[in-house]
Amino acid sequence: MSWTGLLIGIIFGFILQRGRICFNSAFRDLVFFKDNYLFKLYTFTLGLQAILFVVFAQVGVITLNPKPFNIVGNTLGAFIFGLGMVLAGGCASGVTYRSGEGMTTAWMAAIMYGLTATATKNGALSFISTWIGKFNVNVQHASNIYNANSGPTLSDVFKLNPLVMAIIFAVVLWIYTFATKTTERSTKLSWKVSAVLLAILAVFAWWTSQKSGRMYGLGITGGWINLFSAFTSAKPLNWEGFEIIGIIIGAAISAVAAKEFKLRMPKNPITYVQVIVGGFLMGVGAVMASGCNIGHALTGVAQMSIGSIVSTIFFMLGNWTMAWFLFGRK
Repeated sequence: MSWTGLLIGIIFGFILQRGRICFNSAFRDLVFFKDNYLFKLYTFTLGLQAILFVVFAQVGVITLNPKPFNIVGNTLGAFIFGLGMVLAGGCASGVTYRSGEGMTTAWMAAIMYGLTATATKNGALSFISTWIGKFNVNVQHASNIYNANSGPTLSDVFKLNPLVMAIIFAVVLWIYTFATKTTERSTKLSWKVSAVLLAILAVFAWWTSQKSGRMYGLGITGGWINLFSAFTSAKPLNWEGFEIIGIIIGAAISAVAAKEFKLRMPKNPITYVQVIVGGFLMGVGAVMASGCNIGHALTGVAQMSIGSIVSTIFFMLGNWTMAWFLFGRK
């Protein structure tokens, strides 16, 4: 069933490209450009996913698996990742789907991101992940919808039924989403349509991934690690590795169909140095945090995972710090 990751990836890449969805932009634009278009897409998606995840877990279709809470990785690692995605010009999913559009800076950022993540997970920099792993905290959940001995969630903290907690979580997010004015932006898919499609895809992604033996949903970092491991050590492609290939193919098909595919090179070659440094920081930070903006900010927060919520906060803080350094001071 690993091949199903390819199909999910193609659909994911199509949605990302048509919706122009990038978490780097969503976080940065909210503060520095007062543009909440992508951030509202994000909050609407989270609320939908939170409820769908719990409902499908309660009927036995999927088993939720929150990542461990790690005080060092979820703060320091996530902050480093946030710094890196600004320099790279895109988040983990952003540089991946833009690689399919022909953006050469995204190629450089994605390659360095994958290489560094692989080195930090299994290679020369693995001492970092080994040390970080000592701080992992898991819990025994009261509800059987969660994988045994996985990371703590808001349901554990507030001692509430997961569905009740998911509804409260969604309502809080949706009050912001629908009670505030939305910035206008021209995209092939509106933010509402993109959010609904992402939430539905997230459930199917989890189900197919679980069928392949991987107990998680949409992610990016592990896929890039698997791709580089497959090329360097003949390790077979897994669901997430196929997903990365699918995202690039799906984005390329979408870009060609929309006549938006074009080999793009920066006016100043020094930009390549900047995005390579950004990719390096993203790779190290993502492995330290045990996830990127998709694994944590999208899939993890939708499980109401404490570790993913903390990581997302520090993704944003790192993003805002580097954005201020590059743009805000001026």
